[in-house]
Amino acid sequence: MREFKTASTLFDGNLTLSIAPALTPNGIENDPLFFNGEIINPTIVSGGLLVLADIVSTRYFKYVPVDLRDPILCAQGDRLRAECFSACNGVYARMDVFQSALDGDILYGTTNVDIGNNLRKSLLNIRQGDRLKLRIGDEGLKTLHSKNLDNGSVLTDIVTQRPVKMPDRWIRALGNCAMLHQNMEYKFHIEGMQAKSFIAMLPPATGKERSGWLTPTKTGVMLKSREEKNSVYISGLHRLSALKRIMSNVNAVYFYAPNDGEPGQMMIEVCMTGANITLSLTAKSYEGYSGEGALLDSLSTPKILECADKIDNILNFESRLDIDKISKSIGIVKNDMNDAMELLAVSGKLGFDVRDRAFFHRELPDDPDRVLKDNPRLVGAKKLVEDTEYIDDNIWYVKSGDTTYRVIFPTDENLENAKCTCTWYLKHQNSRGPCKHILAVKLKKGV
Repeated sequence: MREFKTASTLFDGNLTLSIAPALTPNGIENDPLFFNGEIINPTIVSGGLLVLADIVSTRYFKYVPVDLRDPILCAQGDRLRAECFSACNGVYARMDVFQSALDGDILYGTTNVDIGNNLRKSLLNIRQGDRLKLRIGDEGLKTLHSKNLDNGSVLTDIVTQRPVKMPDRWIRALGNCAMLHQNMEYKFHIEGMQAKSFIAMLPPATGKERSGWLTPTKTGVMLKSREEKNSVYISGLHRLSALKRIMSNVNAVYFYAPNDGEPGQMMIEVCMTGANITLSLTAKSYEGYSGEGALLDSLSTPKILECADKIDNILNFESRLDIDKISKSIGIVKNDMNDAMELLAVSGKLGFDVRDRAFFHRELPDDPDRVLKDNPRLVGAKKLVEDTEYIDDNIWYVKSGDTTYRVIFPTDENLENAKCTCTWYLKHQNSRGPCKHILAVKLKKGV
C-alpha cells in the first residue's frame, strides 16, 4: 500500500492528518483536494476519529494494545467515509460524516488518513463551542482549531505523528465484510437516553468477555442468555467499548443481525447529528474478517471476471450504487451482475451500506497480483489443470504431486455440491470455499 507524503501535525491550532497520494476520478493525484470548509459540530467528528483510533489500536481477543494502523478515507460527493479494522481483525468500523455536518463542498477520491497516539491526545482537547475548519488536500487533513482561553489567548500545540502503511489483510477483510453485510437485516433500535444508557453500560476493552442476546425492553436493552423476539446475538460485548467516546452525542442506536436467524456476525449503527458510526463484529471474538475462499467461485469464472471489469470501468466514487441502472447501461443480466459486484468487493473496490441496502465505491491502488496472492488455492488450481482428467458420470481425477484425488463435480455446476477426497474438503467441505482440486475441474471445464 501507499505511504504518506507528510507527517501529521498540530501547529497553532492547525491540525493536519497526513494522507497518502489519492485515487480520484482523474487517476492518482499526489496533491489531492477532497474538502475545504468548516465542521459544524467539531466534537462529533473528533469523537468519531477517536473511536476509530481506539479500534485500530486494540486487539480485543486476549486484550493487547498495539501499534496504530490508519483508516481508509473516501470522499463521495455527499459524505466523507473513514473505515478501519481492529488489530485482531474482528471489528470493522466506519464513520460517515454527511454533507449536513460540513460547510463546504465534498469532492471525490480515496486515500489513507494518519491517526497516531499523540494526535489522539490533541483530539481530546476539542470542546463544544470550538470552531474547527477542515481541509483534506495536498498537505493532509488539516483543521484550524480555534479555542479561546480565559486570558484571551489562543492555545498552541504542536504534534508530529509518523505515518505507517495500511495492512494488506484489510483488503481481504473489506471484501469479506461486503459479502456478509448483504445478509444483515434490521432488528430494533433505541433512541435518546436509552441509547446513551446502553453505551454507558458497555464493559471496557480490558473487561471480561460477555456474550449473549441483546434484547429490546421497555427501559432499553438487556443482555440475556436466551434468544427473544428481535434480539441480536453478540460475542464479546467489550468489543463495542470504543463507542463510549461519543456517548454524549448519540441520538439513536440501530441493531442488525444475519437474516438466517442464527447466532453470528452482528452490526450496530450509532447515529449522531450529521454523522454515523457503524461497528460490525465477527461471529466469535477470536475470529477475524479474513475473506479466505469467499469468492473463489467467481474468481475462477471468466464471464464474471469480464463483467467485473466492465463495471469497474464506470465506477466513479459513488456513495450509493444503483445496480439496476448499471446493469441496463452495460447489458449484464442480474445474476452475473451480483456475482461481479461481489468480485469487485474482494479487491476492496466496493463496500456495502446495510442502512441504504446499497454498495458504495471506494478505490484502492490497483494490484493485479493481489487477488492471486490473497487466494493461493486459485493459484494451485491453475497449476493442476493439465493434470485434471474426466473419467465418467461427473467423476474427475486430479493429480497433485504423487497423489490422485477424486472429484465429483455436479451437473448443475454448483460448487457447494462438489466433493473431493482431499484433506481440505474432509475438514471444511465447502464452508471456506472449494478446494484447489474442485477449482481445477471447474477451470478445466471452462465454466
